[in-house]
Order: sequence, then structure tokens, then C-alpha cells
Amino acid sequence: MTWASYGAYLLIVVGLVLMPGPDTFVLLRSSLAGGRRSGMLTASGVFAGNALQGSAAAFGLGVLIAQSHTAFTVIRWAGVVYLCVLGVQALRAARRGDYPEVVGGGPRPRAHRAIGLGFLSNVTNPKILIMYLSVLPQFLVPGVTTTADALLLALTVAVLGGFWQVGMVVAVHRARAWFSRRRVRRTGDAVAGVALLGFGGALAAGA
Repeated sequence: MTWASYGAYLLIVVGLVLMPGPDTFVLLRSSLAGGRRSGMLTASGVFAGNALQGSAAAFGLGVLIAQSHTAFTVIRWAGVVYLCVLGVQALRAARRGDYPEVVGGGPRPRAHRAIGLGFLSNVTNPKILIMYLSVLPQFLVPGVTTTADALLLALTVAVLGGFWQVGMVVAVHRARAWFSRRRVRRTGDAVAGVALLGFGGALAAGA
């Protein structure tokens, strides 16, 4: 793998990372509800899910999953249910509008719950795996590209995505006084709820 090809790959990855998806809204809602620590833990869960799917694609396991109609369907519908549940929860929170006062960055979240929130939002979205399987092979040269090269390409997505998500968490934390306003919280939950339901609906439709 040459630096030129890696540079071209980076340009594509940056565009994909900056494109908002379910992970983005899950992360933002976690940061608003639980503060910086919750956001960071959720971001680490997203990173772990991304790294897992990228590694699977690099080792060829992703192709087997994509070719298995049963496995792919199970993952897809698990993602639909999970996104819809999160969407409904966000809309219910927006309707109630009963938010505790944020003091010192919010209530201390449970680590396993925040990490699991990010991890599940990533691994139950088969579009992430499809992204790896559609972009990654274009930069793999049979007989030339090593497994290490493939892993580097795959994990680049997780690392750049992780930096971007940490940046979002920090931005929300710095503006926490504004974000903690009841009207802003309700609007944020409403937007997140609609977006998550929309992603769930698109996933159910196979879009």
C-alpha cells in the first residue's frame, strides 16, 4: 500500500465520518443526558463496535456475514428494533420535558450502560459493515496488500470516528449551560427521536 492510495482512502473516510448517522444522535443524547463522562463512555462503545466490524471486514468475516441471508437479516432487524426503542425513548423524554438540573456535568452514568449504548448502536447497524465491504476492497490489491495493511485501513475509520466523536462530546460539554436549558433539551430529544426512528425505518426498508 502506497501513501498516495492511503491518502485517497483518508479523504473518503473523512467524508464518511462527518456524515451524521445513528451513532451521532445516540452520542449527542448520551452527552446531554449524562454529561461528558457519559458521552466519552458512549464514544468508546461506538469505537469498539467500529473496530470490531472493521476487523471482521479485514479478515474476511464480514463477507461471510453479508452472504449469509439469515445472519444479515437478524442483525438488520435487531438494529431496527434497537433504533426504534431509542427513538421512542427520546420522544417520550421530549414530551415529558422533566429534566433534572445539570450540576457538575450531569448525573454519574453507569459505565457499562453508556458503553453498551454506543456499542450496540454500531454493531446492530449492518450499513456500517456494508460500508467497509464496499469501500475497503477498492484499496486492497490481491497478492500485494497484507493483512496488516487491511487492518490499518479498517481501523483508520474507527480511529478518525473516535476523534470526531470525542470532539462532539467536548463541544457539548463546553456549551453545557446552553444545552442544559429545558427548551434545548426537549428540542434535542425530539430531533434525536425523529432521526433515530427515521434511521430505523430506512433500515427496515433495506434502504
